[in-house]
Amino acid sequence: MRVALREVHDSDLPVFFRHFQDPEALRMAAFTPEDPADHAAFEARWKRIRSSADVARTILADGDVVGNAAVYGEPGEREVTYWVDRAYWGRGVATAALRALLAEVPERPLYARAAADNAGSLRVLEKCGFRPGVRARAFAQARGEEIEEIVLTLSRS
Repeated sequence: MRVALREVHDSDLPVFFRHFQDPEALRMAAFTPEDPADHAAFEARWKRIRSSADVARTILADGDVVGNAAVYGEPGEREVTYWVDRAYWGRGVATAALRALLAEVPERPLYARAAADNAGSLRVLEKCGFRPGVRARAFAQARGEEIEEIVLTLSRS
């Protein structure tokens, strides 16, 4: 499977919104918007992302839109995030997409956060060079409770 990144197009947004309606994916991601079904809030968030200095990309697998990846935040505190359609989990898409994003955005350090029980995401981040650091408790909107999260760091090599 060929995985590639490109700039986000308006036509990608309905696909991203559909991804956000998957209860199992939301639970795994844990840290989600308060109401993932709020289309107006979703549109406003993507408008803000696309007009900022953040680097947001659409993930393509064999030409199909299967997710998104981004680097966002203030210099020195920038984080990565990604979302891949559950139908593509376990197939190397997230790892390939994150590697491509990291090649495009060479600044370091970069940070990532994942629920401590999200083994798949932690594995993707570690394959891409992120190292686990701080463990903290934070409210996970998608689970309706406070859970343990791990903050990972990608430093200069």
